[in-house]
Amino acid sequence: MTILTRRRALGYGAAGVAALGLPSIVRAQSQVVRIGLPTKTYYPTIIAETALRQKLFDKEGIKAELTIYRGGAEGYEAMAAGAADVILNSASSVAAGIKKGVMAKNVAGAALGYYGWHLVVKADSPIQDPKELAGKKVGITSAGSGTDILALWTQADRKITFTRVPLGGGGLVPNLLSGNIDACVLYSPLTYKMFLDKTARSLIDFGAAVPANMTGAWMATDKFIKDKPQLLQKTLNALYGGLAFLQNPKNRAEAIKLIAEIDEIPPPIAEAELDGNIVKLSKDGEMQKDWMQRALDMGRMIGMTDLAPVEDIYVTTFKPVPTMV
Repeated sequence: MTILTRRRALGYGAAGVAALGLPSIVRAQSQVVRIGLPTKTYYPTIIAETALRQKLFDKEGIKAELTIYRGGAEGYEAMAAGAADVILNSASSVAAGIKKGVMAKNVAGAALGYYGWHLVVKADSPIQDPKELAGKKVGITSAGSGTDILALWTQADRKITFTRVPLGGGGLVPNLLSGNIDACVLYSPLTYKMFLDKTARSLIDFGAAVPANMTGAWMATDKFIKDKPQLLQKTLNALYGGLAFLQNPKNRAEAIKLIAEIDEIPPPIAEAELDGNIVKLSKDGEMQKDWMQRALDMGRMIGMTDLAPVEDIYVTTFKPVPTMV
């Protein structure tokens, strides 16, 4: 179930009107890629939406449909069911999926850290230390998601046990503020918004606390990789083109404006998201064995079992060539 679906294929507007004059055979050759995004206010959505608005998919000769899910696990299920072609999720999810019959690979690295991710409580919460969450309720997006991994990591690292409550990406903040949960694992830019609004405070900065590993990657099924390698390459080109646009200092003002519009947040929070997260993301999609191995090691540390070997979870045959605006 999706909370928001952007079935906006590129080519609408002026470019789309012009395309209507092309022979039908040309239009029929345009390939469509279905991109699954784990939640709305999260960097993959910012990147994909930027690529869409800058018409980078169009420049690659493809059309993109963006679907936003309630969490990484739901996006992974969509890919496994054939409802999404390319998604972003935690790199270790592929290792667990392979053992369950979901044959997929990480195809481009996105992040080596949980930049802007925090374990947060309400500003007026009496809880001052993560250990005080023992026996309490902590919100996550969904089971198997990045928020779930960090919640489990917190339990293992601080040697406590609490109840993990799946609320979807849109349910974390409302349930925290209403007192339905005692804390939640929250990602940027929502963390920055709550800190600037002084409605929440951090108990753990996961970007600093968790050892560097491939925390997020773009992935696709083996079938899609085999059957449509050119479409996958063009998709990655456009996505990393969107990221390159955001990271370019020359586009800073427009990047802040775009982030604010896409995430529906004030410019100061968008600026914090740009500086605290977006500029730190992988520019070239590189994946190294030790980065991937650390991701699996972290997965095992938090209780993930029966994982595929690191050699089976990624391919380096796709080198994103950022599409230029």
